Amino acid sequence: MEGIGALRFGASPDEVLRCFGPCDESEELDTAGEHKSMVWHYWDRGFSVFFDVASGNRFSCVEIDDDSAQIWGKRIFEMKEAEIKTLFQSKGFRDLDEEDQDWGEKRVSFDDALIDFYFEKDRLISINYGVHLADTKDVIFPN
Repeated sequence: MEGIGALRFGASPDEVLRCFGPCDESEELDTAGEHKSMVWHYWDRGFSVFFDVASGNRFSCVEIDDDSAQIWGKRIFEMKEAEIKTLFQSKGFRDLDEEDQDWGEKRVSFDDALIDFYFEKDRLISINYGVHLADTKDVIFPN
């Protein structure tokens, strides 16, 4: 929960470029004027890297849909929803929130881990996790 591969949260776009090379596509997101992000998509590699514009475009979040992804040595995409909940609870994360999305997916979040899991029919299809970035350029990791 510190980043993806060798890349750590708080990294600059130049560091991401050195680590992963050029992205396949980029875009800017603006969620109701509150939070602006720049996103670099690495479609063939199964992830997207989000940069927080307010913190000077520092790496703050990653979305993964690569079936080989691991968390704590477990191939997370091979696990069912109940197994993922049990895994996170065994690591001390308890702030669980669930919601059925309008577009048909189910979101399962551990807010104290800053992670969201998206399921279609009990099959994990994507993970989104990140950190809060402080104005002081410090990275605030979950728990």
